[in-house]
Amino acid sequence: MKLSVIIVNYNVKYFLEQCLKSVFIAGKNLPMEVFVVDNNSVDGSVQMVKEKFPRTRLIANKENTGFSKANNQAIHEANGEYILLLNPDTVVEDDTFEKVIEFMDKTPDAGGLGVKMIDGKGNFLPESKRGLPTPTVAFYKIFGLSSLFPKSKTFGKYHLGFLDHNKTHQVEVLSGAFMLMRKEALEKTGYLDETFFMYGEDIDLSYRLTQAGYKNYYFPHTRIIHYKGESTKKSSINYVFVFYNAMIIFARKHFSVQNASVFSFLIHIAIYFRAALAIFSRFLKKIFTPLLDAAIIYGGFLYIINYWETHIFNFEQNYYPPEFMYYFVPGYIVLWLFSVYVSGGYDKPVKLFRIVRGIGLGTIIILVIYALLPISLRFSRALILLGSLWAIVSLLFTRISWHLLKYKNLNVGTQLNKRIAIIGEGTEPERVAMMLRQSGSNAFIGLVSSSNSKPGEEGFLGNINQLNEIIEVYNINEIIFCANEISSQAIISQMSVLRNKPVSFKIAPPESLFIIGSNSIDTFGDFFTVDINTINQAANKRNKRLFDLLIAGCLLVSFPLQLFLVKHPKGLLKNIFWVVFNRKSWVGYHPGAQNKQLPSLKTSVLNPADVFANKTLDPTTLMNLNTLYAKDYRLENDFKILRKGFRMLGRK
Repeated sequence: MKLSVIIVNYNVKYFLEQCLKSVFIAGKNLPMEVFVVDNNSVDGSVQMVKEKFPRTRLIANKENTGFSKANNQAIHEANGEYILLLNPDTVVEDDTFEKVIEFMDKTPDAGGLGVKMIDGKGNFLPESKRGLPTPTVAFYKIFGLSSLFPKSKTFGKYHLGFLDHNKTHQVEVLSGAFMLMRKEALEKTGYLDETFFMYGEDIDLSYRLTQAGYKNYYFPHTRIIHYKGESTKKSSINYVFVFYNAMIIFARKHFSVQNASVFSFLIHIAIYFRAALAIFSRFLKKIFTPLLDAAIIYGGFLYIINYWETHIFNFEQNYYPPEFMYYFVPGYIVLWLFSVYVSGGYDKPVKLFRIVRGIGLGTIIILVIYALLPISLRFSRALILLGSLWAIVSLLFTRISWHLLKYKNLNVGTQLNKRIAIIGEGTEPERVAMMLRQSGSNAFIGLVSSSNSKPGEEGFLGNINQLNEIIEVYNINEIIFCANEISSQAIISQMSVLRNKPVSFKIAPPESLFIIGSNSIDTFGDFFTVDINTINQAANKRNKRLFDLLIAGCLLVSFPLQLFLVKHPKGLLKNIFWVVFNRKSWVGYHPGAQNKQLPSLKTSVLNPADVFANKTLDPTTLMNLNTLYAKDYRLENDFKILRKGFRMLGRK
């Protein structure tokens, strides 16, 4: 046996399907065995592997054992001269295995090998080649010097940015996404260290290979797609803690006591620094636009008041007291922007009517409050109306300007104006197009032949050689490759050539209802069956959060009464505060039947099963209830569940 491919899977069924398809094509001319170790997935991965890839040697664990232990399970059974650890969210080229094995056969001192990786947009992933994270290298990485000077031989050692990524190099660390090793070398060094549950095990094993006298190589003459590149995880606080704690384990294991202490100190600083940075970054992204809106409206108010005082009233000194600008105007602005938020004015794509509706609603609320104030605090209705007019004009102007400048891909309109090109041959492109139309998509959909000749059927825009021109002429912003018609090598080549174009890339596996693609940490794949009103729509997320806050406020005000109505009043009080601080939601999924393919929600107090409090529901029914709740979300459903499970609001 020449090659043993080992893939550890955890709830990424549709990525795994495409990965296995590419693996079996790449190994068709090799004596190869393929292991899939499933870490107790709940998304149907095991059944899919059994049905579609019967040649696979499947190990189905009953619990999530972690990356290292799962790989070791398969390594113990592997018979290959070479062992390849491969992530399930990858796609390999058709000749990848032949090329890397040929290189290893010709390079007897090679213990391990990594390849050039690109992300879901076709961009080179710097983690394809890495250096050992010594204390100094870690320091440069932690505090951003490696990002500022990526090609520096001093500061850029973490990703070895000073090495040409189109040439073969000896490197210190291989990426666990594609890690090819000699079985002979693994027998000498030992398998993966199971102390590492996730992250760091690839660094540890790479280091042990070099300590055993072998060399690790970066081999760029074949490529793979790695959808979840390291750069996509940095905003995750959980990633920060898990990854950097893995670095501490590595330091304690391999560095001297003094160096390990220094390294550990740096890592602990990094953990809190990165976690704080991640929290601040997320907060800033959410608040930036409203903060800018507030500043623009306030600046306009200053001009309006100055003009009103000097040209309308002809006063030489200020007519309005300072308190008006210090307290009342900011209050107006908060009400206007909150009304815009509730109205959906901050959702994408931007709908200008929602902004006008929000400002109008806010103005009505302000005028009602104004009428209830004492005369001494009623400064001017005219200024409120002029301010609301300025708020509408300024917000509309900024949105239209951003739209024209394509700032942050912000679009003004009813939809995101998707213009999709489906590349394939025969009936597959039409099948994918029909799937998109049935999902309710109103995008422009054009078909492109995957052959080099002129398309023989009507409805095709051209062939794959004309793709660059097709993108420009038809303003295409998304490309879907039909995987059963196009080789992985051709897909990766097209992605690399078009990486600077404003297009996203996706792959449609044959006979699948899913189209896979990943451009960010939040997007692992696109589900194109008919979704009626999914819970992860911006308006639904906003309404659900407002519902939580409203119910929390009502329960807090009426808490003395709840002492007699709700079981576990202490638990209710805790839940009120957890909800207010956005750590919990009043209604969500049943915890015993989670489906990783559904949109993530906060831990909830109640769930859809509480409507059937007197019935015992089996796991399949509970999972179906979770799916229905997510796929067809209605605020009235939350009210119904809350009403039925009211006495259980103190539940832990």
